[in-house]
Amino acid sequence: MGQKIHPEGFRLGVKRKGDKVDFKSSWYSDRDFADLLGEDLKVRDHIEKKLRRAGIANITIRKAAEQGEVAVDIYTARPGIVIGKGGSEVDALRNELQDLTRKKVQVNVREVSRPELNAQLVAESIAEQLEGRAAFRRTMKRALTSAMRSGAEGCRIRCGGRLGGIEMSREETISEGRVPLHTLDADIEYGFKEAKTQMGQIGVKVWINHGVHDDFADGGR
Repeated sequence: MGQKIHPEGFRLGVKRKGDKVDFKSSWYSDRDFADLLGEDLKVRDHIEKKLRRAGIANITIRKAAEQGEVAVDIYTARPGIVIGKGGSEVDALRNELQDLTRKKVQVNVREVSRPELNAQLVAESIAEQLEGRAAFRRTMKRALTSAMRSGAEGCRIRCGGRLGGIEMSREETISEGRVPLHTLDADIEYGFKEAKTQMGQIGVKVWINHGVHDDFADGGR
């Protein structure tokens, strides 16, 4: 039986020398780890459900153990939807998270300036189009071309599930440029989104190689 591992976890501890490892959560606890982890999962789940159409690329959570405060950074391609008119939406979200965690919560909205180079946003865009009954090959090719034209060194897109009404599961993959999935020297970003279509569940996986010249600092992981 094949042994599987998540592409992000595979690369967490093996960044290039001098590079900072970006974790999705930043806190420490030697006694309440399970409770704090469950709190993180609830916060992410609430934000993803509330801001489903806001193009959320990443959510990072930082906690100060002594003060009991939580800082949530939301990386989005559509900050206007998250903030709302006069900041009404982000204020409502902050209040909801404070009721959820029973702690003081600070919400920071970060804009992703180049969503076509963010693997998670590309995967979500493809999944959204597939749910709208778009042709999967054309959708995948359009996203691949857009990423390469925007400066990616390589891109691979894979859709798996019941494609084209065929009962047996299969995967369709297209790629361009250099995407060394098993090489840790390059900066490979991974994104995944599940599309619920008329044909059933379809998983969309995206790998984007930014190489050593990654200059889209606002993209997050």
